[in-house]
Amino acid sequence: MTRRVLVTGGAGFIGSHVVEAHVAAGDEVTVLDDLSSGRREHVPAGVRLVQADVRSADARRLVATGGFAVVNHHAAQIDVRRSVDDPREDADRNVLGLLNVLEGAREGKVGRVVFASSGGTVYGEGAELPTIETAAKMPASPYGVAKLASEYYLATFTQLYGIEAAVLRYSNVYGPRQDPHGEAGVVAIFCRRVIAGEPLTIFGDGTQTRDMVYAGDVAEANVIASRTALPPLATIDARAYNVGTGVETSVNELAEQLIAAAGRRPEVKYAPARAGEIQRSALQPAKAGRELGWKPRTNLRAGLAATLRWFMED
Repeated sequence: MTRRVLVTGGAGFIGSHVVEAHVAAGDEVTVLDDLSSGRREHVPAGVRLVQADVRSADARRLVATGGFAVVNHHAAQIDVRRSVDDPREDADRNVLGLLNVLEGAREGKVGRVVFASSGGTVYGEGAELPTIETAAKMPASPYGVAKLASEYYLATFTQLYGIEAAVLRYSNVYGPRQDPHGEAGVVAIFCRRVIAGEPLTIFGDGTQTRDMVYAGDVAEANVIASRTALPPLATIDARAYNVGTGVETSVNELAEQLIAAAGRRPEVKYAPARAGEIQRSALQPAKAGRELGWKPRTNLRAGLAATLRWFMED
């Protein structure tokens, strides 16, 4: 059965993969994106694109009147470092933007919202690895605070208005169309520099780890989360799911794997660590496997090779 689906931020890196997955699943998709970082060419042919800021009256009106069964919310300010420099702007986009969408969803009687959260930032430093959904929440950046606050707003709208919300807490997503912003943007930066024969810069000593999950696998998780019955909302974590691999990869390892995939050996430089970035991160995806039937399918070597090919052809 065809459903009407709205993907906010659908011209961006992850959002465009989500759009493709919904189209492949037979859904009728509309994209809402202000194109401040997304690209029109990332939107598949035949998919309607509405250009508007997620905080605007036009965005709210679209959600309220579009007849959508599902709203998938990916529009956001995604750079952790920018959130440290300007937390007010980060909250404006990431919290007030979500609230604007939710008000539209309430008016339009949208049944399901799928929200892109961040497991790499809501848990913070010190949680046991790989981290499970019920781990203590201690964000190390305003970006993480905004994501966690958004999860609470979603839970409140569920209780008040019956809008079912599935929260996907991403690890570090990488893949074709990735931009260089945010923590996971290191893959895009490294790809571009390796191809150009330029030095790679690693901030800190390179032993910091991330859980790298491929964008195509993340898109599949979004479609599954839009269709699957959710458990009762007993706690903030009840309808939240880690979307990651459970595997730690150091930045040094990441650089070496990309260098090997490219068959080139650029210079590697080191620079001081940056504020707001955690030292280690890995998410346990077992709950998503049990309740959603999702698991990551793309290993890092294959995913990096596909990403590198895309950058070579872009």
